This record gives sequence, structure tokens and C-alpha cells, in this order.
Amino acid sequence: MRPGLGCRACRATAVALIAAFAVHAGEWPRFRGPTGQGISEEKGVPTSWNAAEHVVWKTPIPGEGWSSPIVWGDRVWVTTATDGGASFRVICIDRTRGTILWNAEVVVQDAGHRHGNNSYATSTPATDGDRVFAVAADGSIAALSAEGDVLWTNREHRFFGHHGLGVSPILYKDLLIVPFDGSSGGDDRTVGWQKPWDQAVVLAVEKETGRVRWKGRRGLSRIAHVTPLIIAAGGGADEIVSGAGDVVQGFDPATGALRWTAASSGEGVVPSIVSGGGLVFSASGFGAPAIRAVRPGGRGDVTATHIAWEDSSDVPMVPSMLCVWPHLLVLTDTGVLRCLEAASGKVVWRTRVRGEYYASPVWADGRIYVVNQKGETTVLDVGPTFKVIASNPLSEKCFASPAVAHGAIFLRTASHLFCIGRR
Repeated sequence: MRPGLGCRACRATAVALIAAFAVHAGEWPRFRGPTGQGISEEKGVPTSWNAAEHVVWKTPIPGEGWSSPIVWGDRVWVTTATDGGASFRVICIDRTRGTILWNAEVVVQDAGHRHGNNSYATSTPATDGDRVFAVAADGSIAALSAEGDVLWTNREHRFFGHHGLGVSPILYKDLLIVPFDGSSGGDDRTVGWQKPWDQAVVLAVEKETGRVRWKGRRGLSRIAHVTPLIIAAGGGADEIVSGAGDVVQGFDPATGALRWTAASSGEGVVPSIVSGGGLVFSASGFGAPAIRAVRPGGRGDVTATHIAWEDSSDVPMVPSMLCVWPHLLVLTDTGVLRCLEAASGKVVWRTRVRGEYYASPVWADGRIYVVNQKGETTVLDVGPTFKVIASNPLSEKCFASPAVAHGAIFLRTASHLFCIGRR
């Protein structure tokens, strides 16, 4: 990778996406930030710290949850679950001081089955700067005011999944969009998990009222936790690109109509969708893992015509990818980090970083930040070869992805929320 090449192109892409969706560049309003792709426009982001030094504040977070922090203005939000998972809550923290401003119970949920590494508060909330929107483990959706008042709840979709719930909502115009790719809670629990079914729903509710605007249907698919991405599909039309077990699909964001589908064999899919250079990139799940580059904008079954390339080696099961055009950066759960040519899938370089990973990497100020499950953040300078700038331990369990906003990094561990930056 030539120094600066991917960075300049990535900055241009990030600016265009931020402008398209009217998000202030300094904010981090949803899972993976303003573009939904883990890219920040912040400058002067810290590269070196530890649990004792260069921490602006460290705030204990009650309960259990693996949702990532979101940031807007002087406020940070995370979700958590207490009382054995039954009490689903949103916590608001003062960004400058780290004090908890409010801790609001949203719903009392059914703390049912989940994977051992999942939580009852894994879905990252989203904000438009005015309201905060959160999704509970049982499928309940809610909107809260800036003061922590619950404005509405929608509990029409009762979610069950073999792993629990892990997908995060996205905002689009006046809609909140949430895919529910669960499995059967009936006698045969393999339905929707090991066996494809037709009950998956991509749900859009009105963000002002919580009323259902539309329900998109996938057809046959399997369990997944993939946060979708809104892209410009050409001709002035936007498109929701949403992956699930066995499929990558494009939906009309105005109506929920399924426009196209590409086969992508695998179940339990987690990595979110990323895009760049006229392609969208997904990673399929267990059974037949592969990275796929798909040309969006087709109609019907586009498997034979719109898959640009596939790669079945070093496929991430949980961390999402980074598209820093003209390259695609891929981090596996076991710490294999690869740089691919995004247009072709050709390997540029391959290395290994220390630890195991669930958190998705972020790109900020020309550097890549990866956080392992022990809370250690490795900062990489990517040039012709990669270079480790710093390894920053916190020595606390970490599955949540970092947020970058207002010149600081926000890291959520099993017990705390850290703000790392300038005092």
C-alpha cells in the first residue's frame, strides 16, 4: 500500500457519506460511526495510553452489555442490562466529565436464550442528535428524549435467535431500520439456524412515533447479526444493503421491496456491510465462510452476474472490515490482519496482531485502531508495509467496538467506559 493513497481516497469517501446523511463529522451517532464503516474524520486522535495514564475519565457502567458507545455533542450513550438481563437500560454520560447524567429503564424484557459471549444489551443505539433509539434483546424498539424519557416503544416483533440479538439499528431520513434475522423458538430450534426459513424481517419504523412503515422480506435465509448500510445505488436512488445467513441483498429504503439478492452461503453472520469503489463487501458465516465483493444495483438473483470476487481464506467471523480505498482491510477473530486490493481481492500483505478479536477496527487520522478481547488497543500506521505505533493495555475484557469523536477515543470494557484524549 503506498503511503497516503488509501488515506486520501478514504477521506473523500467519508466526507461524501457524512454530507449525504447530514451528520456532523465530529460525532459518532451509530454503530461504526457517521458512515457506518468505522471511519472517522477526527484529527489529533491519541495513539498512546494505558489504564493509568492519558485517560481523561473512567466511568463504571452498571450491569452487562456489549453495545458500543455513541457520541453526539457533549453526551455519550451506551445500553446495559441489569437484574439478570431483564431490565434493559440506556445510560447517558457527560462527554467532558464522565459523570452519568441519567440511567433509564427502557423495557422489562424476556432474558431468554443467548450465546455465552453475547449479552442482553449488545445492539448499539443510534441518535439523530435529538433522540436516542435503542433495540433490546427481545426485539423491543424504543426512542428516548435527551432527558432520558421513554417517548415510545414498539414491541410488535418478538425476537428469538439461537445466539441472541446482536444487530444494531440505523437511521434513514424519518425511519429507523432494524433487520431481525433470528431463528425458531419452537420445538425444532435448528429452523432458521441450520435450516433456512422465510421468517426474517427487515423492519422500518417511523422515528417520531414508532409505527411500522414497512416490513421487508428476504425469502429463504438463516440467522445473522449484520448491521446494514445505506448506499447511493445510482440514478439518485438510495439502497439498503443487508446481509444475512446465505444472502446479501438490496432493499428499497422507501418501501422495503427486495431489489436484488446474491447467494452467500453461511450462517451466524456478524460483520457489518462496507462499501467503496462501486462495490459492497460482506463476510459470510459458519459452514462456508467467504468474503464477497458484490456490485449493487441489480434486480432479482444477481449471483451469477454481480459477484466481483470471492475469497475463502482468513474470513472474519465477528469483526467488520474496513474499506480504505483502494484497499480492504480484514481482521479475523484470531488476529490475522490482511490488506487486499478492494477491486480484485488480491492480497497486498498479511500479518498477525496480538490477541483475539470481537471489536471492529476503526480508521482515524491515517491510522488503524484494533482492540482485542483483553482491552489492548494496537495502533497501526499503514504504508508499504504495516507498522505498529503503539500497543495500549487496559487489562479489561472488551468485545465492544471503539468510538472516535471530538478528538477522543471511547472504549467500553466489561466494567467501564473510558475516554482517552486531551483533558
